[in-house]
Amino acid sequence: MGTRGKLEVDIDLKSNADKYWLTLRDSTTIFPKAFPHDYKSIEILEGDGKAAGSVRHITYAEGSPLVKSSTEKIDAGDDEKKTVSYAVIDGELLQYYKKFKGTISVIAVGEGSEVKWSAEYEKASTDIPDPSVVKDFAVKNFLEVDEYVLQQA
Repeated sequence: MGTRGKLEVDIDLKSNADKYWLTLRDSTTIFPKAFPHDYKSIEILEGDGKAAGSVRHITYAEGSPLVKSSTEKIDAGDDEKKTVSYAVIDGELLQYYKKFKGTISVIAVGEGSEVKWSAEYEKASTDIPDPSVVKDFAVKNFLEVDEYVLQQA
């Protein structure tokens, strides 16, 4: 059994792709207010929190299943293509995974949209499980953002 892997998920959304993307891109401000059950705070440490090179420290709400906080560095962001990629550079997740990189894409589909999330990881050891709990959290979060965007319309 290898220590490297990739998780992928595609989620159909009711929200307009442009509105959904803008909400995701403003997650530093919106997520702690709209989803306090998941996010205690998101603090920008470097950059503007959106552009490549930006670093954000995320403190998760009480009861987070795997981690209490993480620091992410944005590797690339493209507003035209509605894609962003990031790497976890600090936090409890790195006790389990030597490497954890994620990519998010939002694609227009008719009146709605689709979000594609993938994560590449390298386990710290072979007995560490795949990070399916992170995938489950991402799916839940993307669906909550969809509901939030629809309520803002």
